[in-house]
Amino acid sequence: MLFAQSCEFVAGATRAAVLPPPREPEIAFAGRSNVGKSSLVNALTGRRTLARISNTPGRTQQINFFDLGGRLTLVDLPGYGHAQVSKDRVAEWSAVVRLYLKGRPTLRRVLLLIDARHGPKPVDRSLMAELDRAAVSYQVVLTKADKLRETEIAAAVTAIAAALAKHGAAHPDILPTSAETGAGIAMLRAHLARLATPRAIR
Repeated sequence: MLFAQSCEFVAGATRAAVLPPPREPEIAFAGRSNVGKSSLVNALTGRRTLARISNTPGRTQQINFFDLGGRLTLVDLPGYGHAQVSKDRVAEWSAVVRLYLKGRPTLRRVLLLIDARHGPKPVDRSLMAELDRAAVSYQVVLTKADKLRETEIAAAVTAIAAALAKHGAAHPDILPTSAETGAGIAMLRAHLARLATPRAIR
């Protein structure tokens, strides 16, 4: 199984000039600060401390690359929105992230994480429009689904699906997940495994 393999931190980049060279297919995790990006990375890989987790928005302050068994690279992007750092610093992050998203040849998909309780915010919609213009494939992953009832989750998925129909680069499948309970993690792993480099034949 892909996600049972070793997953190691490869590099962290705060400037475009120091991004690691493209190698394996990459999956980027994007979303508002404190939406649960690091928690989801840890849940997917089964490692509690692989990606840093904090209740303080803006703790992820660089683009972090993790190698998954030499077949897939997971990329944890700085959260956007409520980072408790200077505006100049946020502007620097935004510029590097934009360059990464628009010009990374190995980027196979962006996972756009959205809090299931709140739905997409204007800043999420802005990123969706930007990814559409850049023709970068993205998929909505709902986080913290354990905070909602099943009927509420279904309603959230239906509403977001209707909105995504207007976005050309959006993947149609919306995946509710919970890093806390593990709900939806297996399904997300299956989706990502299809994008990985095939296992070498021995």
